[in-house]
Amino acid sequence: MSVYGPVVKIHPVVLASIGDSYERRNEGASRVIGTLLGTIDKHSVEVTNCFSVPHNESEDEVAVDMEFAKNMYELHKRVSSSEVIVGWYATGFEITEHSVLIHEYYSREATNPIHLTMDTALQSGKMNIRAYLSAQMGVLGKTVGVMFTPLSVKYKYYDTERIGIDLLERTRDAPNTTNGLTSDLCQVGGAAGRVQDMLATVLTYIEDVLSGKQTADNSVGRYLMDLVNKVPKITAEDFETMLNSNINVSMPLDLGLYFIKRLRAGVLIF
Repeated sequence: MSVYGPVVKIHPVVLASIGDSYERRNEGASRVIGTLLGTIDKHSVEVTNCFSVPHNESEDEVAVDMEFAKNMYELHKRVSSSEVIVGWYATGFEITEHSVLIHEYYSREATNPIHLTMDTALQSGKMNIRAYLSAQMGVLGKTVGVMFTPLSVKYKYYDTERIGIDLLERTRDAPNTTNGLTSDLCQVGGAAGRVQDMLATVLTYIEDVLSGKQTADNSVGRYLMDLVNKVPKITAEDFETMLNSNINVSMPLDLGLYFIKRLRAGVLIF
């Protein structure tokens, strides 16, 4: 849990890239490290990309290819100029003396860089992901140490990343099963189904409040009122006309009818 500092928001492509780097590590390497890229605002650090950085470490020393890291970042800026260095990552579950040395380098490349660890060895039975912010500590005029303070970590994804997450979810329990991407219309149909499930949950809550089974929450009521005010009012006939004008002619007829029926049955159409 965070003691202080920004919230770290991590995108799934970052976790996949770190895992891939670990699987492709050099023989004998115990961990891999790399640069984290993203954006920073007043209250959060959003990590949207990363790349691995070659390094060698033993019990006595650590060597990082700083030139490689600089060149990779310069190349990346040509593709996505909005992403800046926000910190660095390392696989493993602990912060070592070598981590402090590497963090000093990234402190020169970014202001208050974060340090992300991902336990690819599954020490606790799962892949723990933690983020830290460093702070100097010690007595003035004496040797100064470094303390790594944990930050809150949240996961965030774009709509395009959600497609990949859903695909992984379908093959999670059967890793040897081959599964392809669904069509755009199937994804829209699935999204419509999820919306209907959420609306059913909301309606159940409202009915329970009206019947006295559940105590009303004013904050929930305000959210619902704001949601209702944002819903465009459109008749079922107008919606069907609009949908038909945008549907690809190659879409199977039964899928189109199924989709229309589900939406016409929802409460979003007036």
